[in-house]
Amino acid sequence: MLFTTAAVAFGLLPLALSHPLEERQNALPPVISAQDESVVQLALYLEHLELSLYSGGFINFTDAEYTAAGFPPGFRENVGVIADHEKTHADTISTILRNAGKTPVPPCTYQFPYTDPVSFVDLANMITSNGIGAYIGSGSLLTDNPELLTAASSILPVEARHDAYLRTGLGASPFPTAFDTAVTPVFAYNIAQMFIVSCPQQLPITILPKLTFVSPAPPPNLQPPVPAGTPLKFTFDPSSFFVKVDPNAPLYIGLVNLVTNVTFIETTSCGSGCVTAPVPKGAAGAAFAVLTTFNGGLNENQLTQFGALTRPAEVVLS
Repeated sequence: MLFTTAAVAFGLLPLALSHPLEERQNALPPVISAQDESVVQLALYLEHLELSLYSGGFINFTDAEYTAAGFPPGFRENVGVIADHEKTHADTISTILRNAGKTPVPPCTYQFPYTDPVSFVDLANMITSNGIGAYIGSGSLLTDNPELLTAASSILPVEARHDAYLRTGLGASPFPTAFDTAVTPVFAYNIAQMFIVSCPQQLPITILPKLTFVSPAPPPNLQPPVPAGTPLKFTFDPSSFFVKVDPNAPLYIGLVNLVTNVTFIETTSCGSGCVTAPVPKGAAGAAFAVLTTFNGGLNENQLTQFGALTRPAEVVLS
């Protein structure tokens, strides 16, 4: 079953905001540049996505279903608390934009490929990892506005706590790596497109051709980590590339993992529009794979700007 949601009936969530936004508007940081606005709008776009996801996880399953799936007592209620946090984030970011005379980007209609509590939590771990990566990756763009950077930084650890709680519910390590992976704004936006059915307004960010991660599935309880050397299989449509690529030219996976490290791995063809690439040694946690013709020499920003043939495919390794 695929769950499709647009605007959520927020009255179904278990908690209400304890401090009305009107009381805090004067304390909210300003948006002082076009770059500030682009970062804040992307943050809101991703918060809308997470709000819809977690609201669905609360509404679509009962306490008994979570318990039967092996989650601890109170898990569903805490999914609702997470949804309430996402609503607070979205409302606050929207107010910051309105205070600056900007129109906040509205929610989209989403489709999430989960069918039961376990697949919901697996998906939530993936989507939240992208959100965490986006906050890390966007921080350097807010250096001219310390107040806004502080506000964004205050959301980041909350998102990480959400993910740690979800992972613990699965029986996985709440902290699988010593570092998280930064995701550039373009890559974070493109990962979100996996779950978009339609949007009343998209952001002015290029949507790259799709790369689909096929296998292997994440290990049960996300442990042990997917071993180094395991083939990762991806599919894509060569006719969708924005540039002409020699069909005989070697292709590489640029795997972004742990801070901004990019490992370039030569692929092996498994047919038209199909490649495999082995997991590199030391890769763990959430990784983001991009198809490219470059065999090295690019950092994540350069891979984003001119090296990527496709959008990233998220790969959960542990």
